[in-house]
Amino acid sequence: MALPIKYNIRNVFVRKGTTAATAISIGITVAVFLMVMALARGIDLTLQSSGEPLNLIVIRQGATAELVSDIDQEKFDALKFLDGVATENGEPLAAPEAITLVYRPRKGQSQGANVTIRGIGPKSNDLRSGFKITDGRTFQPGLAEAIVSRRIADRFQALDLGDRFKIQSSEFTIVGVFEAGGKAFESEIWVDINALKSATNRPSYSSVLLRVKDAATLETLAARIADDQRLQLKATPEIKWYEDQGSATSQTIRGLGYFIAVIMAVGAGFAGMNTMYAAVSHRTQEIGTLRVLGFSRTSILLSFVLESMAIAILGVAIGILLALPLNFVSTGTNNFVTFSEIAFNFRVTWDLVGAALIFGAGIGLFGSLLPSIRASRFAIVDALRET
Repeated sequence: MALPIKYNIRNVFVRKGTTAATAISIGITVAVFLMVMALARGIDLTLQSSGEPLNLIVIRQGATAELVSDIDQEKFDALKFLDGVATENGEPLAAPEAITLVYRPRKGQSQGANVTIRGIGPKSNDLRSGFKITDGRTFQPGLAEAIVSRRIADRFQALDLGDRFKIQSSEFTIVGVFEAGGKAFESEIWVDINALKSATNRPSYSSVLLRVKDAATLETLAARIADDQRLQLKATPEIKWYEDQGSATSQTIRGLGYFIAVIMAVGAGFAGMNTMYAAVSHRTQEIGTLRVLGFSRTSILLSFVLESMAIAILGVAIGILLALPLNFVSTGTNNFVTFSEIAFNFRVTWDLVGAALIFGAGIGLFGSLLPSIRASRFAIVDALRET
């Protein structure tokens, strides 16, 4: 015979103080877990949405990032006329680009971070979607002008419309602010590629962006580029490129989050265990009475486990409510591949809420087992003699 659920609910509310303290400790633990996971999920979603399905990004063989890649003009000319490269108005849809970094202080802080400067050409915008100028205008080709993403302008000092910054000895003026639909490019500043090459005294490019004719050509052309020993280049589908870039950063954040969450979960679990031991101690005669009325040891064990789980679920609800205000809040961190700032939004998704529920329930189960086993093992005579 099982104990009715209302018995557990009554006992949870009778001990309001200890119930609230335990639920809050679990809630804070769940909130920290959810916030860190939302941080990692934001990075994943930002980078996963950045690639175009028919784009290839080409860099030097052996390079792990655009920053350490090198492609000369001769190789670019060979790439853009390969069979399988899409054309528009008779022109190949191929865009050479260059990358460098500048260190900028964050707003309201003495510390700063590297910001990516991307040199783009006339075809670059044709190969990307979601881009739009929101303030000012785009830069003029050949001039030392720049456009900055809204997120970078909001996060770093002296990167607003009309401000100037230096790339080595050349001074660039910000003439526009852009948005890119939440993609990775919202962590960048864009300038004319020839102006950037002149400022950095670099004759070559960092990467080449290619648009292929159709999906069937994507892997074929990538393999052809990799197999051509004269080029010494490798081509990666743009979607996979950004997924790989984000995995190192998000996995590091997740690892740190799991480590912190486990430590906090042990503490919250012991808090729940103390609460349930206290409940067992105060209800010893009640347990004996339940046994006399015919309730089995198993029923009593399950009753205390359910009571602890109810407190844990209350804690999960508190944790979710604490974490939800961060959803879509803009932040940034260091990209461990590019060693530069990556701006993104916290994303509290439904699967993370489900993971938080399981995590909180696990804390409740951990805290309930030993006290519940103790309650179920009371001998009837000994329990009724307790005062």
